[in-house]
Amino acid sequence: MNNSPFTLHEILLKNNPPVLTFEKNKDRDLYEWREEVRKAFAEVIRKPEKTLSSPAIIEYEKEHEDYHEIRFQFESEPSYFVPGHYLYPKNLTHKVPVIICLQGHSPGMHISLGRFRSEEEEKDNQGDRNFALQAVERGFAALIIEQRNFGECSGPENFRRGGCHIPAMQAILLGRTTIGERALDVSRAIDIAADMPFADTDRIGIMGNSGGGTATYYASCTEDRIKALMPSCAFCTVEDSIFSISHCQCNFMPGMLKYFEMADLAVLLAPRPLVVVYGKKDNIFPEHGVLKAYEVAKEIYKKFGAEDKIRLVPGDEGHRFYEYPSWDVFREVTGW
Repeated sequence: MNNSPFTLHEILLKNNPPVLTFEKNKDRDLYEWREEVRKAFAEVIRKPEKTLSSPAIIEYEKEHEDYHEIRFQFESEPSYFVPGHYLYPKNLTHKVPVIICLQGHSPGMHISLGRFRSEEEEKDNQGDRNFALQAVERGFAALIIEQRNFGECSGPENFRRGGCHIPAMQAILLGRTTIGERALDVSRAIDIAADMPFADTDRIGIMGNSGGGTATYYASCTEDRIKALMPSCAFCTVEDSIFSISHCQCNFMPGMLKYFEMADLAVLLAPRPLVVVYGKKDNIFPEHGVLKAYEVAKEIYKKFGAEDKIRLVPGDEGHRFYEYPSWDVFREVTGW
């Protein structure tokens, strides 16, 4: 006799598998399937409609040894402002690709800037989390925004690793998801990039680790202006990660597993360059789930004749970013 809801849900998933998976639809017209996936994904991510186009509010500009910095805020939706920073290398004479950098569960976006507020935060950067500085060092511009529920955008649960529980549940009660709200912020950030110095908005990339990698992947599924993506420690089968292992509430989209797995959404990404970074010892996005998902995504890319645009970058440790060789692979696949 089963008394476990967990076991019941496993049985339900086994008996009612997703209906729009690549495996079930690979012999159909590719573009017809893609449109069905796009419509179903819009239903589950529940991204708020973009209603604003107002420019960024510049708070200050600062010169550093190797780069310029612009601090700004923008209104993402009525009554909600997103703070951010834009960095671009000194001595530019031409436009360069812009990389949107997203921190995951962390004290905030200042980690991307390498501005640590404690010894503990500095220790955390052993996971190569100063994304913006890495991007600028390689000649890119970096656009850093604070993700909802983290850092400067934390709510009443403002604790070190981000207070997602209450706002994530509020979003669901309102017919939204946190993932959808974060995707909206990314879309508005791309609007803002158009007004920034030396920004090549035909070459917008996005990357992030953990919760930042999750937003990287799903925002790219909704936003065609993103031309390349590098999610880290986030891409995996949902069944082997979010469904089976304790994760933050911000990861959940109601009804997703009625339709597809994470890898199936690659049909919304191909043929854009996709670099999947993962840690072999990651205990919340396990390697077997990553490899399983990657094989599906690779098959989808092959359908588009774009098998050379998807790459897998393993790291020997756990849940962290791997600066080397991830950026080298990103440059190789994108040609940027």
